[in-house]
Amino acid sequence: MAVRLPRPHRFDVWTALAGLSGGLLLWGLGLGVRGGDDPLVLFDGRWPLLVPLAVIAGCELLRRTAPRTALLTGTLALAADTMTRGSIATIVMYTDLMYAAVLYGTPAAARRLPWITGMLTIAATLVPYAVWRVPEALLVGLVVGGVAFTPASTGLIVRNHRDAAEAARLRAEQTALLAEMDRVQAVTAERARMARELHDMVANHLSAIAIHSTAALSLDDERTSRDALAVIRENSVQGLSEMRRLIGILRDGADDREPAATPTLDGLGALVEGARANGLDVTLDATPTSVPAPVELAAYRIVQESLTNALKHAAPGKVTVLLRRLEGGLDIRVASPYGGRDTPRAPGSGAGLVGMRERVALLDGTFEAGPESGPDGKLWVVRASLPVTDITRGELE
Repeated sequence: MAVRLPRPHRFDVWTALAGLSGGLLLWGLGLGVRGGDDPLVLFDGRWPLLVPLAVIAGCELLRRTAPRTALLTGTLALAADTMTRGSIATIVMYTDLMYAAVLYGTPAAARRLPWITGMLTIAATLVPYAVWRVPEALLVGLVVGGVAFTPASTGLIVRNHRDAAEAARLRAEQTALLAEMDRVQAVTAERARMARELHDMVANHLSAIAIHSTAALSLDDERTSRDALAVIRENSVQGLSEMRRLIGILRDGADDREPAATPTLDGLGALVEGARANGLDVTLDATPTSVPAPVELAAYRIVQESLTNALKHAAPGKVTVLLRRLEGGLDIRVASPYGGRDTPRAPGSGAGLVGMRERVALLDGTFEAGPESGPDGKLWVVRASLPVTDITRGELE
């Protein structure tokens, strides 16, 4: 199976052509690095130096796609060039191969080549001077350093700058991505919160309006109709007030009017009275307690939504609301008669249970809702336990 060589980069092609053209020009002018009387020249004449020149020009084609192969082959070509009269173009192209091997090679090669070439430079400086004992021997180390160590060090510096810039770009992209994710999560959480508030504030009043308007239309009794219309008007006014409060929150203070205060457990009595006015037989058993504001709002909304569901779905009978402050938590229980009704008194979407479950989950509490059998028959029971110890400690800290 034939191995397909990687396609060279366009810049590498131009680099190879430029190096080969320069070498041929110097060859045509008869300019070499060494004279024919140099003892290192084993292959005298003009033609032998063309072979290393052509090989190292070919290596330039692989400087980016296969830097290790290009450097090893180029090293052999440079060694062969030292046995001829030599070409400056061959030496210059070799320095570029050394630079590219560090810049485009593996991280291990980028770390090792500067050290290896540095040690070779030191050895090429000390050994010839120790053997020949002449100052000119130091030029050998200078040449090795210029041909090998300098381009390797330059490639390492450029690579470090490139890696640092790439790391900074990736960090910026990650920061932007995290910021976008936070923004999306914040928008989603805010939309869910506003959906719960809208449902809890308006659904109770609209359910009462729907039930009493049905009664007013179906019963031919003036007193019943007037009572139903009174309840409808009261729930309409309260629903409008709640909507104004929500609009005030959404405007974020754009209106000079202060929005209504957030519901608290002190308002449960009024909430139960409103449910009684809507036709529910409700009893409230709640001991006075002090809990953090998030728990207070969640408890109020759970009771409110449970009474709304009882108004729409419960069978005739007593609805009980129980709140108890236990050690480390607030327990809520709302029970209503279950069964005996084919269709709800007002249409529902199922968002109420979802909203209650979400409110409890945000406070790391527990929530259950479902039918249970009791002494008074089958009941639909909503249970919620809201922890308050961690929240209180967090507020004090």
